[in-house]
Amino acid sequence: MLSQLAPHAPKMHGILRIMSGLLFLAHGTQKFLSFPAGEMAGYGLTFSSPAAFAGIVELVCGALIALGLFTRPAAFLASGTMAVAYFMAHMPQNFFPVNNGGDAAILYCFVFLYFVFAGPGAFSLDSRLRK
Repeated sequence: MLSQLAPHAPKMHGILRIMSGLLFLAHGTQKFLSFPAGEMAGYGLTFSSPAAFAGIVELVCGALIALGLFTRPAAFLASGTMAVAYFMAHMPQNFFPVNNGGDAAILYCFVFLYFVFAGPGAFSLDSRLRK
């Protein structure tokens, strides 16, 4: 059974990259484009907090990661940004990620760190440009 799934691993790698990038991008669009509406809508437009810098990274790196363009450097920057976000915004509230709301930041950090080492996978512009 598992041997039948192995050939699909590169495709799932690419799908994980695309979905992670799109979800990350949504955080940036909320901060700067107020879409979707929510608690952080328009928050980045003030440029008065570190959340504005994070929003720029979310917009730019989220789009690049989703497209699979400059994936490794974009993922490196996104991973580092999420590590900083966790330690600056979440950890001071409570030690445990499930209590401080930082579990998404940690997950993004490590998923993006994986892409730094593993590359973009299938369905990426990086692989098309190399050909």
